[in-house]
Amino acid sequence: MKKYLFLFVSILLTIVLVACSNDDADNSTESEPATDGGATSENSATESELKIANDQEPAGLDPHKVPAASSTRIYSQIYEGLLTFDKDMNIIGSLATDWTLEDDTIYTFKLKEGVKFHNGREMKAEDVKYSFERIIDENTASHIRSYFADVASIETVGDYEVKITLSKPQATFLSNLTHASAVVVPKETVEANGDLQQNADGTGAFKLQQWVPDNNVTLVKNEDYHVEGEPKAAKLAFYTMTEESTRLSAIRTGEIDFTTISAKSTKLLENNEDLSIIPYQSLEYSYVGFNNAKAPLDDEKVRQALSLATDRQEILDIVWSGEGLISGPVAPSMGDWSVDVAALDLYKLNIEKAKALLAEAGHPNGFDITITTASSYPDMVDTAQLLQQQWKEIGVNATIKQIEWGEYIDTWSNKTADILIGRNSSGIDPDRALNYFFSSTGSANVWNFANADYDSIVVKGLETTDPAERKTIYAEAQEMLINLSPNLFLVSPKNYVAVRKNVAGYTPYPHNASDFNSAVKE
Repeated sequence: MKKYLFLFVSILLTIVLVACSNDDADNSTESEPATDGGATSENSATESELKIANDQEPAGLDPHKVPAASSTRIYSQIYEGLLTFDKDMNIIGSLATDWTLEDDTIYTFKLKEGVKFHNGREMKAEDVKYSFERIIDENTASHIRSYFADVASIETVGDYEVKITLSKPQATFLSNLTHASAVVVPKETVEANGDLQQNADGTGAFKLQQWVPDNNVTLVKNEDYHVEGEPKAAKLAFYTMTEESTRLSAIRTGEIDFTTISAKSTKLLENNEDLSIIPYQSLEYSYVGFNNAKAPLDDEKVRQALSLATDRQEILDIVWSGEGLISGPVAPSMGDWSVDVAALDLYKLNIEKAKALLAEAGHPNGFDITITTASSYPDMVDTAQLLQQQWKEIGVNATIKQIEWGEYIDTWSNKTADILIGRNSSGIDPDRALNYFFSSTGSANVWNFANADYDSIVVKGLETTDPAERKTIYAEAQEMLINLSPNLFLVSPKNYVAVRKNVAGYTPYPHNASDFNSAVKE
């Protein structure tokens, strides 16, 4: 379940008029000639301006406050944190040049010298301390405050060294620091404006130039950027286009250079000689969520029977046009963190064994049940319809209930459905996939699922810092979770980006499809 979407809907209504940039950026609030909220062909763009379709209006630009994807893909061009991921999801330095760990709880980071905020001032250790303390401050209401819950103290050592002491070992601490919101901001800009919702001032490759509501956000190259040779482009323009049909039309005509598209829409563009369709394996997976507190789904034999009666390959072929991978709770794109689900018995279609389990659970003739799904997501509706057909084989008669997105969110958070179809993201560490969603205290455990043995395993995983040992722990957790089946994990789909062929240097990754630092229009 993408909880951030709910937050986005709540915040979207608060969008204000025009964003201002700082210092030497162009503070103009005048809009370029617009075409129904889309890109224009009559602007003063240079050949190095890249135009990107944004599927929703940004909900603000404060990285410590706003989790919406439509905002993150913009402010991640403006701000940077201490650490980041390389293309293989290895943790590397960004604003930190190197770091050490003592006693499993004391991290010391050395900062890159000479890095400047967009306001021209050098970024130093006090800025890191201020930024992380701002995230921790409950008055900020940061969506990543829990990432810093084990921070006991933050100290500066001179201008270029920061020491962070944790109250206990936390294996996810470094990966948490790669988050797009765990970034360094200047205190004076926050205090001058109250927050950073309309005023952007980071150390990143691009600076905010203007924000025209319901039309575009334009960024310009940071000429003082600390990475030599980057960025390649002089300007990025994000155009708000909420309808996929509008995005498809704009990419065909060259009004935009990039857009995300659905798997089914790839066929509409695949013969266009001006476009490249770039697929990449996502970190998401589709799921069947069970209400583990409600009969008959409170019996693990019933949940296991439904798993054995689920043809995941058929769901992959029909719902996702064969473009994806059958998945467990940790998506396959997370590499050797995920287990090989094909080898597990509950992933092998077995109708006779499913019927036997139902009989053992006291339901030899099956039962009636309701599957709830969001009407606005065709893949969820199609999945529900396939499950309805597949489960008839074991006598389970499912009624499909389609509801609007707002009601769906309420149903998810209030735990009122028998069975809910949805999609989750594994995140960038297995702790999110296994602890956040399924431990008895997990913030997103909306399944009334509780198992003390499982809880102890995921806590051990969080407190273990040796990577090899963590992988063993999380493999055990995944196999236990699949056997207990509080959810059925189905398919990790591919995502697609359509790109004009005169754009070079762009590669989307599962953890970051918005890296435009090397992209340029030829």
